[in-house]
Amino acid sequence: MAEAPQIPDEAETRARWGDFAWTAENAAKAKEIIGRYPPGRAQSASLPLLDLAQRQVGAETQTQGWLPVPVIEFVAKQIGVPYMRVYEVATFYTMFNMAPVGRYHVQVCGTTPCMLAGSDDVLKACKAKGLAKGHTTADGLFTLSEVECLGVCANAPMVQINDDNYEDLDYDRTIAVLEALAKGEQPQVGSQIGRRASCPEGGPTTLKEMVTENHDYRGQW
Repeated sequence: MAEAPQIPDEAETRARWGDFAWTAENAAKAKEIIGRYPPGRAQSASLPLLDLAQRQVGAETQTQGWLPVPVIEFVAKQIGVPYMRVYEVATFYTMFNMAPVGRYHVQVCGTTPCMLAGSDDVLKACKAKGLAKGHTTADGLFTLSEVECLGVCANAPMVQINDDNYEDLDYDRTIAVLEALAKGEQPQVGSQIGRRASCPEGGPTTLKEMVTENHDYRGQW
């Protein structure tokens, strides 16, 4: 698994993020999010507000975003709960980054299905492009993490990069994805061998008429 995140010095963090506030657009989004919950249940908004805050930090730093302590404190004040109640949410969900990451956060699944299908080759490709687990590349582009199951076992091995999944990877396909991102291009999201969702390789073998339309099979039963 990845090494512990390297959290910056607290004084440095507070100097940079101590005056964090929503942008006008995000302030409107935050108001709408909080409005979803009845009085006394505002803590339920902590997860979507943390996601919104992380995305704002990402936009300001041209990275995938992270959650400095002052930003978590800001969210806690927004919903009127102790800081720890929000901090425990931020540290529970791996979708939240507790330390700075690069523009692209490459999360390689190393759980059994992906491992058996070749995740070691995916990690070798990452290493060949200068990525190291728990670290960000010198150019600030990539941060590499090894994570637990990301729920795409049928198309293993796979990685999640920011909000997108890249599936059916091998060494060369991983290299191609990373090189495209480095060039500012958008690689094909999902299966890298062209299969739809988690269909068998080569396409569906049953219910083939359902590929293009909602076919009614009842007359054939």
